[in-house]
Amino acid sequence: MSRIVTRASIQRPPADVFAYVTTPGHWPEWHPSSLGVTGATDHSLLVGEEVMESFLVAGRRGSAHWTVREREEPRRWVIFGLVEGGGLGTITYTLTSQDGATFFEREFTYEMNNPLLALLDRLALRRHIYAESVEALRRLKQRLET
Repeated sequence: MSRIVTRASIQRPPADVFAYVTTPGHWPEWHPSSLGVTGATDHSLLVGEEVMESFLVAGRRGSAHWTVREREEPRRWVIFGLVEGGGLGTITYTLTSQDGATFFEREFTYEMNNPLLALLDRLALRRHIYAESVEALRRLKQRLET
């Protein structure tokens, strides 16, 4: 299992950040790996709601079926995903109030579906995924602060 954690301080209240990041229609606006999302995309998702996301991660194109597992508005949100063709992942957003701003943490844990991909992940893919995650939070911060 691989784990990637990225963090940012965003000059907006947690409720605003939570509403934005948990609405799948916004994902392609700030996450460079998200090509598009279908399903319940127009609102902050509740536990049990699902979406399909098309992605391009570390040069690998695919789709994932995401289901919301936890929601503690505006502090925590967890989705579980199954990648078409194998693989799985969990994304956890943790938001903490910080002097009128939000300390935002995004944790992505994932498992590759075969030994070759697992080896490639250790050798190169994880670095690319981390860089994409850092860029995502940079874009998120910029989008919500301007």
